[in-house]
Amino acid sequence: MDTTLAVGFFGALFAIMNPVTNLPVFLSVTQDLPVADQRKVAAKTATYCLILGSAFALIGNQALGLFGISVDDLRVAGGLVVLMIGLNMLNGNESSSHHGTEGEKKSYPAPDTVAFYPLAFPILVGPGTITTLILYASHIKKPIEAIAYAGVFLVVVAMLFVTFWNASALAKRLSENARVIMSRFMGMILSAIAISMIADGLKVLLPGLA
Repeated sequence: MDTTLAVGFFGALFAIMNPVTNLPVFLSVTQDLPVADQRKVAAKTATYCLILGSAFALIGNQALGLFGISVDDLRVAGGLVVLMIGLNMLNGNESSSHHGTEGEKKSYPAPDTVAFYPLAFPILVGPGTITTLILYASHIKKPIEAIAYAGVFLVVVAMLFVTFWNASALAKRLSENARVIMSRFMGMILSAIAISMIADGLKVLLPGLA
């Protein structure tokens, strides 16, 4: 995984799992908890994200093979999912594939049990994140590339953990305008990355387009 791919991987993961734009979600599902319990949820959420993400990175390609799906098929389909998430962010809307439908939100569990569902899955490690993890894992050819891949993923999870750990303090200092600006900017980055995924997949599936 060269530097360009590593930067692209970080950009895609950060845009989808963005700690800043997901901070209001974390606060909304933990609002009835004291700070100490909020931090326990933050630690559990980061742990679940690490476990889920690692699992998809390790066995994602093998799982695709069982269904006869190639990486290029996933590039196109996953790119469309990521593109929809990015466009929703640009328009100031939530993606139901990540944040759940209105009906699902009403059935969210009690605040002290939200670390796995819905925070880790599907809000943080949802379709867009899974697609990104599997696609960039397919570029790993050498041990050093696996280290770079793991390093990027760990940095993003660590940023999530630090943000959620300090959620109560950050909520008082981070304005709504700052969150909106970050969401719009990340939406544009994510949309551009999604177009690149789709184009790369189509070049292989439909060589005439290249």
